[in-house]
Amino acid sequence: MYHAIVTFSFALITLIVGIFFGYAFCKDAYEKKLSQAKQTADDIVDNANKAAKSLKKETLLEAKDEIHKYREEQENDLKERRKDVQKQENRALERQDILDRKDQSLEKREENIEKNENHIAASQHKLDEKDKQLTATLEEQKAELTRVSNLTRDQARKIILGDLNKELTHERATMINDSNEQAKQYAGKEAKELIVAAIQRSAADTVSESTVTTVSLPNEDMKGRIIGREGRNIRTIEALTGIDLIIDDTPEAVALSGYDPIRREVARMALEKLIEDGRIHPARIEEMVDKARKEMDDHIREIGEQTIYSLGISSINPDLIKIIGRMQYRTSYGQNVLSHSIEVAKLSAIMAAELGEDVMMAKRAGLLHDIGKAIDREVDGSHVEIGVDIATKYKEPETVINTIASHHGDVEPTSLIATIVAAADAISAARPGARSESMENYIHRLEKLEEIANKHDGVDHCYAIQAGHEIRVMVKPEQISDDQAAILSRDIKNEIEENLEYPGHIKVTVVREVRKVELAK
Repeated sequence: MYHAIVTFSFALITLIVGIFFGYAFCKDAYEKKLSQAKQTADDIVDNANKAAKSLKKETLLEAKDEIHKYREEQENDLKERRKDVQKQENRALERQDILDRKDQSLEKREENIEKNENHIAASQHKLDEKDKQLTATLEEQKAELTRVSNLTRDQARKIILGDLNKELTHERATMINDSNEQAKQYAGKEAKELIVAAIQRSAADTVSESTVTTVSLPNEDMKGRIIGREGRNIRTIEALTGIDLIIDDTPEAVALSGYDPIRREVARMALEKLIEDGRIHPARIEEMVDKARKEMDDHIREIGEQTIYSLGISSINPDLIKIIGRMQYRTSYGQNVLSHSIEVAKLSAIMAAELGEDVMMAKRAGLLHDIGKAIDREVDGSHVEIGVDIATKYKEPETVINTIASHHGDVEPTSLIATIVAAADAISAARPGARSESMENYIHRLEKLEEIANKHDGVDHCYAIQAGHEIRVMVKPEQISDDQAAILSRDIKNEIEENLEYPGHIKVTVVREVRKVELAK
């Protein structure tokens, strides 16, 4: 019994001790978990604060970028506006210059009118003095006749009036002749001064046109790549452009020979692109030539726009602007047609200002007077007829149309501006070194050579090369067979011999090329 009580007491004590230690252990674990939870919460708060700060920085950076971009856009917009304002200021200055020149012209005319009035007043005073003298003389003669003669008053009057009429007639004739002579001398002097002043204010350099363009090469190896295997590359370039490539011993250079400046410029641009690209083969050559032609069209339009802007001419049809740009690549007797037309426009404007005519209309008529020469190689007819058609098509003023039609005397001028432009055209063409007859004859012969070949059926296009010593004719393979190509070359040769005069020999080459292309899919 006692033993059982002791055992039970010991077990009870052990249980109480275990409960106490268990409670202490659980409390420690709970406190540790609570501490860990607090630490985790603090970490989350810290991370959230850091993330918020980072987000704030990123937001500020993005805002700064947006502000910077907006500021750049505003600055660019401000620059554009400043450019527009500058252009408007330049136009205003040009208009002010025109007004100043008109003021000077009016002042000069007023001075001339004042001189003429003074001269007329002096002449009138002399006439009045002579009239008084004649009246006094007449009275004296009347009295004398009445005294010494038996004539009646009417008879004496007739005698006196007859003598007086003879004397006055002689006096009047002398004065008229003197006045006419002075007017001729004065008008001739004024006209010479006017023309000399116009020429001095529109001085232009004499430009010598060339039929050869040189392209620089990076090294001598490039010549072989341009020639290609068995000469296929150089043949392709010549066939596509109509320009002869001269590859000789000149170090690091290739010469392009051809009378058509547009073709020669296209060939130069294409060849420079090929040299820069490094890949030279027929397909690439064809691609570069097409690209050069497109760039040439854009360049011609830019030339036209720069021309009308420099002259201050407005309201010109965009297609007509491109035709104006083509005049840069046309010569007349060796003189550049665009340079000649600009020179005529400036001379016409100066003379029109001096004479009190419409300056802008004179500029417009002077610039367009030779517009037909820009396309006279593609259209039949004289450059005057073509120019009238162009001006009519693009609804140019009647004064401009009449100026184009009359500047070579084909029709009568209907305005003073037409006469001014004709005079300015003669001045520009007649100055020493402006034109060369040999260059015009040479170009005419090459054009005639291509015209003979082009009029045959089946001809696609042709080019006169080798300074006119060879004509290369490309035919349509579906229309011309090999046998017909041989016949065509002989026919062209016979027509050249009959219709042209030329030194040496002319080689006729007919090219019939057939391409078959299939696409593997």
